[in-house]
Amino acid sequence: MSPTDRTTDPDQVLADVRSLDDDQLHNLAEVVRQVQQERAIEAGDQDALIAEAFESGFGRDGLGTEPWIVGNLIICPGGFMAKSKTSHRSRFASVNNTWVWESELLVREDKRSTPGARDGFRAVALVALVDGTELDVVSSKARGGQLSVEHVVSYEVRRGELVEVSQRNVAAASRR
Repeated sequence: MSPTDRTTDPDQVLADVRSLDDDQLHNLAEVVRQVQQERAIEAGDQDALIAEAFESGFGRDGLGTEPWIVGNLIICPGGFMAKSKTSHRSRFASVNNTWVWESELLVREDKRSTPGARDGFRAVALVALVDGTELDVVSSKARGGQLSVEHVVSYEVRRGELVEVSQRNVAAASRR
């Protein structure tokens, strides 16, 4: 079997991966993640993607919409809208249980002040499209200094697609 045949035959690839010891398997997973992140960084015009996301990635409430994929990137709009010093609404993404702005998969994030009477800002984060990545879109509200999560939509990257895996209303469950 030629080297090319070994990499295009899924059964052979699986056999080769299964033959690796734990350290080799860990190293392979890290190399695959690194290559996927490098491709995401090199792909497309990030300025144009961010400009388009600022135009179309926010609802009438000023908060971000659900994320989407362009090429090798996940576009994650987020926002914060203050009603007063002690009251606000926000919606941001969490990537692998870390806020998007702290994620190792973050390629770039731009923030802009929100125009209008309310204080706030909008942000667009570009995240590398890496299989197995877990992404949560967390909507929250603060009143009187108390922050509560209202809604969470969870996704997982599977075969280069963003697949919704669950939705849950958190605040409704905690008010019982």
